[in-house]
Amino acid sequence: MVYETTYGTGKNNFSPDLNRGKWEKPTDYIFACLGLALKMDVFDITYYFHWDMGILGILPYFVYVVIYLVPIIFIHSFMGQFSSSGFISAFRLSPFFKGMGYLSVFLTLSMLIYYSIYAALPLLFIINSFRPTLPWSCEGLKSWFNATSGRLTICNESISGEYSEIQNATDKRILHVPSVLYYESFFDGLRGKGGVPEINDAYELSWHFVVLFALVWAVIAFIFYKFSDTAKFGKFLRYMVICTLILILVCFVRFLFLPGDLSWLGKYIAPKPYNWALGTASTFFIAIQVFGAGWGSVIALSSFNGFKTNIMSYSWIISIGQIFIFITFGLVACMLEQHFRELADASDKRVLNVWLMFLSSASALSTMGWPNLWTIIYYTTLLMAAIILITTQIFTVLQSLFDEFEELRVRKQEVTFGLIAGLAFCSIFFCTNHGITYFACFYSAATFSYILLHVLLLLVVLWIYGPQRFKRDIEFMLGQLFAPWKIYILRYIAPIVLLICMPIGIRWSIEDHSNVSMEFLVMGIIVVWLPILAIPGYGFYFLSQNTGSFWERIRRSCRPTDWYPVEMEHRQRYEEAVGNTEAHQLVEVTEEVN
Repeated sequence: MVYETTYGTGKNNFSPDLNRGKWEKPTDYIFACLGLALKMDVFDITYYFHWDMGILGILPYFVYVVIYLVPIIFIHSFMGQFSSSGFISAFRLSPFFKGMGYLSVFLTLSMLIYYSIYAALPLLFIINSFRPTLPWSCEGLKSWFNATSGRLTICNESISGEYSEIQNATDKRILHVPSVLYYESFFDGLRGKGGVPEINDAYELSWHFVVLFALVWAVIAFIFYKFSDTAKFGKFLRYMVICTLILILVCFVRFLFLPGDLSWLGKYIAPKPYNWALGTASTFFIAIQVFGAGWGSVIALSSFNGFKTNIMSYSWIISIGQIFIFITFGLVACMLEQHFRELADASDKRVLNVWLMFLSSASALSTMGWPNLWTIIYYTTLLMAAIILITTQIFTVLQSLFDEFEELRVRKQEVTFGLIAGLAFCSIFFCTNHGITYFACFYSAATFSYILLHVLLLLVVLWIYGPQRFKRDIEFMLGQLFAPWKIYILRYIAPIVLLICMPIGIRWSIEDHSNVSMEFLVMGIIVVWLPILAIPGYGFYFLSQNTGSFWERIRRSCRPTDWYPVEMEHRQRYEEAVGNTEAHQLVEVTEEVN
């Protein structure tokens, strides 16, 4: 036997799921990975750090593509495609580090319990857009807004023109956005606080949002009921991603004609050097999200590829496609931001455009011709983006669990809907005034974990498994030579960049947690920080299952176990090929690369 196996050792040997299915078309993998770029929380949270970067803000993205996006997407794709396994079982490559896969599960679930916010908010505006008059338009505002509160709005600065005696001079320098006020009206504790509760405020549950969350999770459950098969799910993602990208381009063109014309274009073409330098770090954290909420999504998605799929060219297509998605959303947000800045400049007051792309944007849309139609189109785009991301993440978690635990495969339906029900129940917390406001601390806390996992993955594949064996496996799988300079980037350049950015991620996480209540701090520790212990925890557990001296156990635990292609034809050829010391003899030019 040319590779180590668990057969005959008394341990549970790996049993591949031969009925897991494959993509209907090879390009479904590309569309599924492009859907990961529709993770709106990272862009929404970091937006205020980089929107002033202008056109120069595009440059860091393409630098990241070369130095770590393409290389790391390629590594993820290699692990999934070669092993035909999700992000837990793929660590047969080095079993000591299988805890990385379990950490990925925790990170994904911690995102999913709050991410339904990004589907519920668009649903709120879509439903209310069917009213004859939009409630957040200047005309609709009169029917429900308390004019005696003294809060100024962008609708002619004040509804009544009269000011409350309790309002101070600072409040009179602020213009509130009607769509933000409309959102605040669903929480008594948010009214008059700019959409942000005080840390010591009591928790308040909004039953309106409970209903919206329930609708979102009902849609998710229906999708998995109808598209549980891999081929059908891939087809669903393909059409959803295509439609979403078309709609965001339509919105981009329409937003060019927001009131104010193209006055934002001058600042965008000629940004200030300070703004560009300040925003460069934030673009790194946006770009790092291409791997999914739980880090291992690309590994799981690539496991449905054909064994000969050309992941090298696909990695470039995916990386560049995701970057253009980020840029397009950035341009849309830039136009929205400039719309409100012009209102502020005209009134000599500050416009409180909270949560720009999800709340304040509704008021900007209400100033257009056919406002109801454009509101529905824009928020349908955001809703579809959220649905794509939630379903993709659930799909990758489920398949990774089914690959690792054979006993779950006979109860796939129960596990699937049980997981969805559990996530729906946990998400109720984010229907509160605190939950829907301070959820960002979960994302910032996970940023350090993402970077750590990337660094460890490069360590596992390029240093422990080794560059020669990695190169051999790639050439066997793809049927083409793998240039040495690519190994150099993977071994040295990518990890150095990640290590440089790691302190920034730690600082960001600490700063975000300093502004939230103790409950959020404890929850962040439980669902994000403590799961990191799964990496050393599983490693030492695996050590305890081996025999021999400590160093013998370490070597055996880091050695690939049951690491071979799942399909018997490729497995037999691999057994023959790994014994060959000449790398060029592994290249089978007669095999077509899909």
